[in-house]
Amino acid sequence: VQLQAYGGGLVQAGGSLRLSCAASGRTFIRSAMGWFRQAPGKGREFVAGADWSGDSTAYADSVKGRFTISRDNAKNTVYLQMNSLKSEDTAVYYCAVSRWGVGSRVDGYNYWGQGTLVTVSS
Repeated sequence: VQLQAYGGGLVQAGGSLRLSCAASGRTFIRSAMGWFRQAPGKGREFVAGADWSGDSTAYADSVKGRFTISRDNAKNTVYLQMNSLKSEDTAVYYCAVSRWGVGSRVDGYNYWGQGTLVTVSS
């Protein structure tokens, strides 16, 4: 499985961005997917996850109500719509394939994309 995340960039606080993660391989359709982020000097943290259908989702408390994860299995792509962005959302964002279902543990994911940088200016 190969993952390619893109869509990051520089945005002002209060703005929006949509990240995309294109996956290769049949594993994608059967797998839960997640988005994580890593800010400078900090560990990687869970942001959002979706099961194989996209019907079951989970979010970190810090992004609930602002971020939305979705997926299009026909396009092998998972998305992260980010609204009302804050300076603390600045980080490299990674998509990943889950070993099992939707979860927040980093070690629960076994395939990772290369990351895309999101910078929110205040």
